[in-house]
Amino acid sequence: MYQEVICSMPSWSKGDIPGPQWDCIFVDIGNSEDMGICGLLVAQVHLFFRFSHNGLNYPCALVHWYSTSNEPDPTTSFWVVQLEFVGQCRRHMGVIHLNSVIQVAHLLLKFPSNAPVYQEINYMNVPDLYSFFYINKFINHHAFKIAF
Repeated sequence: MYQEVICSMPSWSKGDIPGPQWDCIFVDIGNSEDMGICGLLVAQVHLFFRFSHNGLNYPCALVHWYSTSNEPDPTTSFWVVQLEFVGQCRRHMGVIHLNSVIQVAHLLLKFPSNAPVYQEINYMNVPDLYSFFYINKFINHHAFKIAF
């Protein structure tokens, strides 16, 4: 794989389909093996931007961080992530350099055993209704090697 498209759009498909598309990504945080998935974190991209300083361009992204479980789920062997918040409702956001992005991450909803049934559930409101997600390591060969 040479190239991947990561989307961050407030609306997509020329407005025919309402709602945003904010892809999730694996972010390399350095050589720290004790955090996340072998030194990687998961984030949701909300904005791509670029700025210049002293004649150098810096491509960046504004991301909403996910916290990662310490170990894979014993039943499924998938890593579990949860959107991070500061306080009750303020998102834990950060700015990253695009060189730290490894690839797109595919998340699956982790239904709790006592999950309420919602009538109006769709891809836009799932992060608001549910808290935990599995990292899908079977989406492609690269994700399998990352989230073994």
